[in-house]
Amino acid sequence: MPRRKRSGQSYATSGSGLRIGPEWMDAFGPGELLPPALARWRPLLLEGLLYFLNRLPAHRRWDILTTQTAIDAGASPAERLVALLLQCPTLHKLGQVVARRPYLDPALRSRLRSLESLPADVQTEPIVRRLRATLKDVSGLAIGEEALAQGSVAVVLPFAWRQDRQLREGAFKVLRPGVVERLADELAVLADVAAFLTQRAAELALPALDFHDILDGVGRLLTEEVRLDVEQCNLREARAFYARDARILVPRLLPWSAPWVTAMERVHGTALGDAVLVPRQRTALATTAMSALLAKPFWTLDDPAVFHGDLHGGNLFVTPDNRLAVLDWALTARVSKRQREAVVAAVIGGLTLDANQVCRALAQLGSLTSDKRSLVADVERSLDRLVSQARPAGFTWLLALLDEIALEGHIRFDAQLSVFRKTWLSLSGVLTDLAGDTWPDNVLLNAGMQTFLAEWPARWAGASAASQFATHVSNADLVKAIIAGWFTGACLWRRAWMPQAERSSPPPSSANGRGA
Repeated sequence: MPRRKRSGQSYATSGSGLRIGPEWMDAFGPGELLPPALARWRPLLLEGLLYFLNRLPAHRRWDILTTQTAIDAGASPAERLVALLLQCPTLHKLGQVVARRPYLDPALRSRLRSLESLPADVQTEPIVRRLRATLKDVSGLAIGEEALAQGSVAVVLPFAWRQDRQLREGAFKVLRPGVVERLADELAVLADVAAFLTQRAAELALPALDFHDILDGVGRLLTEEVRLDVEQCNLREARAFYARDARILVPRLLPWSAPWVTAMERVHGTALGDAVLVPRQRTALATTAMSALLAKPFWTLDDPAVFHGDLHGGNLFVTPDNRLAVLDWALTARVSKRQREAVVAAVIGGLTLDANQVCRALAQLGSLTSDKRSLVADVERSLDRLVSQARPAGFTWLLALLDEIALEGHIRFDAQLSVFRKTWLSLSGVLTDLAGDTWPDNVLLNAGMQTFLAEWPARWAGASAASQFATHVSNADLVKAIIAGWFTGACLWRRAWMPQAERSSPPPSSANGRGA
């Protein structure tokens, strides 16, 4: 089998077609991009990526190799990785998901953030021809040929028309040529990739993650992204939800939408991360983003509550009148009220250092995949870290714990909750870049306290169940939390001075008979 090598990268050809070899991956060096804490995952990352690429059609592999060969020989692994992600919608989306993870190398994070807002390089002529042919009966409609933006699956084109003697501006969001076919190629191999990852993880003695469930979830989410008709429903729902919030702008749908194109009002402004703002404005916009996009849907009676599922920097714009425009509603997370009740219960358990309550709440958020003792050990360690760092528990702490136990394979969460975790992490990363090291918890907790005060009269008037309140806490749970709080000092002492293995005796009892 002959080998060809360029710029240190090799691949093989045979009668069955082009095949990418491990030497190419070694020269590429994506394993170098993982932080030391994840070093044991490097072999699985490299082998899994190679397995995935070699199951794509031969012409896709040839395009990937050709693109890599054209990159300057001195390019960094991060540059080469981004170029690869741009050619695969599945990998592109995964890159956006991890772009804001704080544990990644800063140079890699910077490169991955470029995936959030790409310069348009799609050939738009075929798209414009189709739009003009479809809308030929709409008089006075002028479609621009220069794209405004492009993402992992779509491109945005401007247009204008006259209404009531005024010039109006809109934007067409159209699927990128070939993206449905490329996505189909990739989704077709995910089951095989999951089986491979499961087998190799066992051979490498890595935690037993449910790769089938993880990649199934990715597939479902990406399938939603190319369903523009679904995005149009999401847009209508979001616009109604934020109709009375003057701080937020959700684009209005226009009548020329179809399953393959979304027509909406054009939003003028600057990407949030690129806007030139004084510190006061940056803090105000960061607070607006957290309170409107996370706190407002979280502290509601809506069931389910709808969250924007892709809040990276390219989807948040500052308008000329200082509103926050929220774009691209293709992906949403629909989190049930029971799940939000469990989230609040877990945070209260963290605040009172009650590992048992945290574990019970986590069990309501997902399904255990290992012995419960492993989950308890994870929670105990996490609470010990809070004590050693003199930090209170909060939503950021909880989501970090969810990531930790998911990575260890001790629990499996449904796709909607995974999207919510992604939204929180992405938005937190954007806001940290915008306004410094602020605690998103403060904004969410302040909004929760305001909601709690507003519902206080109803609690006195006879309402008592968690299902009746937008704060997701029953009166009985409040009493238990208050009593448990009295014993938190003792729990602090025990965790600070007694090793976990020696904590054989239970802490002082709380009102519900559990340790505080």
